[in-house]
Amino acid sequence: MIRLLLADDEDLLRGALAALLTLEHDLTVVAEASDSVAAVEVAVRQRPDLAVLDLEMPPGDGLRAASEIRTRLAIPIVLVTRHARPAVLRRALTAGVSGFVPKTTPAARLAEIIRTVHAGRRYVDPEIAASALTENECPLTPRELEVLGAARGGAPIADIAAAVHLAPGTVRNYLSAAMAKLGADTRHAAAYRAWEQGWI
Repeated sequence: MIRLLLADDEDLLRGALAALLTLEHDLTVVAEASDSVAAVEVAVRQRPDLAVLDLEMPPGDGLRAASEIRTRLAIPIVLVTRHARPAVLRRALTAGVSGFVPKTTPAARLAEIIRTVHAGRRYVDPEIAASALTENECPLTPRELEVLGAARGGAPIADIAAAVHLAPGTVRNYLSAAMAKLGADTRHAAAYRAWEQGWI
């Protein structure tokens, strides 16, 4: 029996998926979580064989939770996402995630993927993999990405500057450069575009 942790901030979806996966003869859901912090806590407490995590879970995201769970338990992780951005796939694979699938995957297919990953193999959705191979490289510098990441929540310049330990004028310069490279009219649009591509 493969013991599963399911973590998703959408209670209805998580509950439905738990019910469907439990119908499988060799799968059982031993723990559920509604955010990334709780996912790590319940994983350490319940010690499942495999974790299925939503990528977009607050606070932070499922990728951070996956990294921490992998560090503490070394169990396989399957990430599910609505926004299958190729750059996120690369980060996920680097973090040791074993499966990467869109939320449109049927439960029966997800069960097969769970078995594949539990057996020690990797699974990446073919469309996501194809997109990753043809994606353009990120034109932004690491510092521009850091500043855009801090700007993503709509914080004022002073707060962004404090978060990244730079002067407000320097932050404005980085934001302007990022906006120009991404063809965005505002810092919020630039941050959203960078997030959409999976760069931040």
